[in-house]
Amino acid sequence: MAPPEPFQRADLGDARALRQALGRFATGVTVVTTDAETGPLGITANSFSSVSLDPPLVLWSPAKASRRFGPFTECDAFAIHVLGDSQSELAKNFVTEGDIFDRLDWSRAEDGTPLIEGCLARFYCRMHAIHDAGDHAIVVGRVAGATYREGAPLVFSGGQFGLFSGLD
Repeated sequence: MAPPEPFQRADLGDARALRQALGRFATGVTVVTTDAETGPLGITANSFSSVSLDPPLVLWSPAKASRRFGPFTECDAFAIHVLGDSQSELAKNFVTEGDIFDRLDWSRAEDGTPLIEGCLARFYCRMHAIHDAGDHAIVVGRVAGATYREGAPLVFSGGQFGLFSGLD
């Protein structure tokens, strides 16, 4: 086995270099949705994590610079959709556009929150807390409902979407 490449030091004053280092951590890919004044709204996020099982809490972190920041930090409810390995186009579309629901199979929760069909898992959340976090916010949701199906996740690493290959 070849020795690993030597480390490159990330200059913390260089956002691109820091992003390169952070990009070494593979994450799942989600689309977060809410019902905004203008209608259903979505955004791709890979900053999703479980926080607590009792009570059931999850978090995600929208960028303050996003035009969609306000609706997601001012809403009462939102849904987090964990994407499957065949949904990279859905993820790419919600990176740049928030209102592509006319191209999707979706429904609404009782309160109007948009729910995208066909995802690997979905967490319907009530807003629990918002914390300042530099150029992002940490949005904590209390899970009020969850669904899931079998399948492989869509993965994001090094600025690219990819597939998970388990060790057999």
